[in-house]
This record gives sequence, C-alpha cells and structure tokens, in this order.
Amino acid sequence: MDPRKFQLLLGISTVLFMDEGIRVCNECDHYNGSTCIKAMKSCWKLNILRGTRSCRPDHFYFSDHFAERYLYRHTKLSCEPCEEGMVQVFHDLLRETFCCTHDDRCNDPDQIIDATKKYVSLDHGRQLT
Repeated sequence: MDPRKFQLLLGISTVLFMDEGIRVCNECDHYNGSTCIKAMKSCWKLNILRGTRSCRPDHFYFSDHFAERYLYRHTKLSCEPCEEGMVQVFHDLLRETFCCTHDDRCNDPDQIIDATKKYVSLDHGRQLT
C-alpha cells in the first residue's frame, strides 16, 4: 500500500474513533483514599464492544475481626474488563468492583461514591464532607 494512502486511512480512522470510539480512564495501582502512591496514569480502551466500555475502580476492604466489619484499605483504578460485584479475595480481604461507562475518566477517585471514603482516617489528609 502506498504510504500516503496508509497515512490518510490512519488519519480518518483516528478521527472516527475519537468521537465515541476511545474511552480514557485513570490508572493507579494503589490509591489510599487521598493520593495515588505512584503517579496517576491514563489508560485507554476501544469503546466498541459492550463488555469493554467501562473504566474500573476496585475498592479493597480488610476484615476487622474485633469490630466485626470490613474497613476500607485502598482502591485500584484501571482499564481492565469489568464485572460489577463483590469477591472475597482472601479470607480477610474483600474486593468491590464498580463499572462506569458514562464519561471519560469516570473512575476519578474523588468522584467515586463516598461510602468507602468515610473509613479513611484523617491522618491521611483526607477532608471529609
């Protein structure tokens, strides 16, 4: 194929995918409730198939046997395929997964539901509202 035709085809396909074809998400391996331990990154995925359209925040909770409840530990933000629900990862670690599809960067940790954030202590510098 002629290089000019290839560049034109690549440019047209990029423009087509920019409107609704690419979903941009936040990526962080360990968000402690106030900051990402390493630098916050971006990831992207094609927004074509129904099962792959979402950004994925995973909230991890550990079991406090004395209080007899699960307490917030950290959040992982990613572009991995998503299936909502709760899974017991280990005997004392619970993972809660949400799938968000409504907007780019919809897994922004400051916009995720506040139910998990109330367990983060003020020692971490988190302002509770």
